[in-house]
Amino acid sequence: MTTLKELAKLLNISVSTVSKALNDSHEISEQTKKRVNELAAKLNYKPNRIAQQLKTNKTKTIGVILPTVTNPFFAEVLHGIETAATKHDYDILVCLSDELLSKEKRSLELLSNGSVDGFIIAVARESQVRSEFKHFARVLENRIPILLFDRVIQDIECDKVIVNDFQSVYEATKFLIEKEERSNILLISNIEELSVGKLRIKGYNKVIEEHGLQSNVLKLGNVENVEEEVFRYLNDHPKIDAVISIDHITGIVAINMAKKLGRLVPEDLSVIGFGYDKTPMLSSPRISIIHQKAFDIGQQSMKTLLDSFKSEDHQFMTLVIPSELKLEESTVN
Repeated sequence: MTTLKELAKLLNISVSTVSKALNDSHEISEQTKKRVNELAAKLNYKPNRIAQQLKTNKTKTIGVILPTVTNPFFAEVLHGIETAATKHDYDILVCLSDELLSKEKRSLELLSNGSVDGFIIAVARESQVRSEFKHFARVLENRIPILLFDRVIQDIECDKVIVNDFQSVYEATKFLIEKEERSNILLISNIEELSVGKLRIKGYNKVIEEHGLQSNVLKLGNVENVEEEVFRYLNDHPKIDAVISIDHITGIVAINMAKKLGRLVPEDLSVIGFGYDKTPMLSSPRISIIHQKAFDIGQQSMKTLLDSFKSEDHQFMTLVIPSELKLEESTVN
């Protein structure tokens, strides 16, 4: 395997110059950088990562802990994280908590022994339900940075990247009332116990109250047969003329159950859900969505965490990635 010394000897320059050229240092001329990089590519030179880690005390690796990847939102966030990591010459190690506190703790313990430089985490459902966050505090006490995204903990002082959960549902519900002229709007949720779910329900209730309408909230967090429960509710409440789903599943379920009841979408029932670019293709008619821009969240999460490494007096920030209401066939307008 080619070494830095061999490259330096072949190019008749110092090892230090070769190293700086490969790291795109401003101290080295563009002509020298080109010579070094061309020869390195020709000889298939690979940097010794272990030696680099010992020298810099950095692993160039980020730990990513997700509740699941079967949810398209988290899969798309992971894509954004990985893309940004590669761009900055970082690797990622991914662990799944499966929504369990025990697995989340285990993943943190496994990776916080010097394996990673920092963490990007969406908090497990069980951790939020039980309000158990000491394992995060212990990692931060050991001066290992954590960035939380989507499901965040207000009491933990760290960087956060979130969606405008309250405002996005507020605006979507307002659209159903003022543009679609709907007055009996049902909110469906299977994430009501999570921080994001609570904020979205608050956004819905706020605009419902402002317009003097009745709040209708169907919580499905512990329901085994979601389709049956949505069918029953729509059947028992025939005056419901719109549905806003605050997760990526129940909006599509609402469309299917409305069709089963012989109700036309959007003529009889307007439907808005949460989703990503390809979500509308999963239903007929195509569902209107609050687009969370998961890929952008992933990229921004990685960028923000890496930026925090550059300063010892880094000030924690909460970045809000604005969502977008994308109208499709399940709404009239």
